[in-house]
Amino acid sequence: MPTRQSSADGANHGQAQYGSVPAPSTAPLDSAELAGHASAEAAVTAVPDSGDSSAAPTDLTAAAFFDVDNTMMMGASLFHFARGLAARKFFKAGDLAGFAWQQVKFRIGGTENPQTVQASREQALSFVAGRDVADLVELSEEIYDELMADRIWAGTRALAQMHLDAGQRVWLVTATPVELAQIIARRLGLTGALGTVAESSQGLYTGRLVGEMLHGKAKAHAVRALAASEGLDLRRCTAYSDSSNDIPMLSAVGTAVAVNPDQRLRESARSRGWEIRDFRTGRKAARIGVHSMLGAGALAGAVAAGLAYRRRDHV
Repeated sequence: MPTRQSSADGANHGQAQYGSVPAPSTAPLDSAELAGHASAEAAVTAVPDSGDSSAAPTDLTAAAFFDVDNTMMMGASLFHFARGLAARKFFKAGDLAGFAWQQVKFRIGGTENPQTVQASREQALSFVAGRDVADLVELSEEIYDELMADRIWAGTRALAQMHLDAGQRVWLVTATPVELAQIIARRLGLTGALGTVAESSQGLYTGRLVGEMLHGKAKAHAVRALAASEGLDLRRCTAYSDSSNDIPMLSAVGTAVAVNPDQRLRESARSRGWEIRDFRTGRKAARIGVHSMLGAGALAGAVAAGLAYRRRDHV
């Protein structure tokens, strides 16, 4: 899987050596740009060459980009992933409940802010530091089957299929680790995924990220970097999300669609003339709202649980 390998001598850790996705050379990349370019390169690297010409895209300059949490999937994918890890004794279920409660308080108190995201940088995914990349990929496959496969929104999945049927490529764009994001994309028959890239060395996670979480502006950078690499015309592309945090990504394409939107995104979509799709109804909407509170900022929550695990492990 395309985790970023750290440099052999440890210098400039996390600085990606770009291949298929060119990075700007006029100035150093900030952490969001670095995350975006690393994610785009990982996405391109992971897409297999298909010998099936019927599966090849025929509309080469248009594509669709889908957020995952509460857009493609009910709840937060990494929250479900953390549940699966807790069931496998990576950390205690009590830690999972603890960070879930922190997310409830956070969501009631206010929306995500740059300080919260920045605090998660270089700490997110630290709970897998020293673990084998291949092992986590295998666990991700199992956890998808157990906890995620039946949480896909049928309506959003149909929208993705509409783009595939039109001969366009379809990419997931998520703060979830790129390995898990790519598994979700493959299981759904999509082209690939842009996700948070973790640094690895000799097949083991270092506990550091390349840049930062793929969140907010970093998602927009990733979409632009992928478009540059793949020859996409962003004016002909479409993006889907539930969150106002994804307004930078939604604004980067020609057509933006708010799916199951939070209040701020709903208001913004109305003012900008963006289409709104809501697949939530009645009691399900209330239930998903609770899952949103539990799952929002799940990457930071998983860090808290993971650090608790590591503290016990080293006592």
